[in-house]
Amino acid sequence: MYARIQDVAALIGRIAVGVVFLAHGLDKWNAGVDGTAQMFEAVGIPLPTVAAVFVIAVEVIGAIMFIVGFATPLVGIGFAVVGIGATFAVHLDAGLTGEGGYELVLVLALAGLALGFNSGRLALDHVLVGRRRSSDKAAEPVS
Repeated sequence: MYARIQDVAALIGRIAVGVVFLAHGLDKWNAGVDGTAQMFEAVGIPLPTVAAVFVIAVEVIGAIMFIVGFATPLVGIGFAVVGIGATFAVHLDAGLTGEGGYELVLVLALAGLALGFNSGRLALDHVLVGRRRSSDKAAEPVS
């Protein structure tokens, strides 16, 4: 029973974190690669066009993948990279809390990373890979 609760909690966490990243990604998608790159250039992010494409892909495509539980470790790493980049490039000077602070960005980045490596059994990763691993271990002879 406890394992089911863990799986549901991981699913709820993935949905919540994924929806927030998706909302931010759709804002950047609507601004376009050029608009996002201009914003990145204004705050001093190197290779702003490459960074814009990467961030939009992670925040839109990655968020959808995260919500359904597909390639969650990879997406979690992407969320961490984007969040830590945003922390240092945009939010650090504002401090941890308050207007423009980095507390939310940091928590989202690290929650994404943690959930990426602990996505639970209610994820496509488990259906596609986890069950196969479980059946492979069950089929191994006992020494």
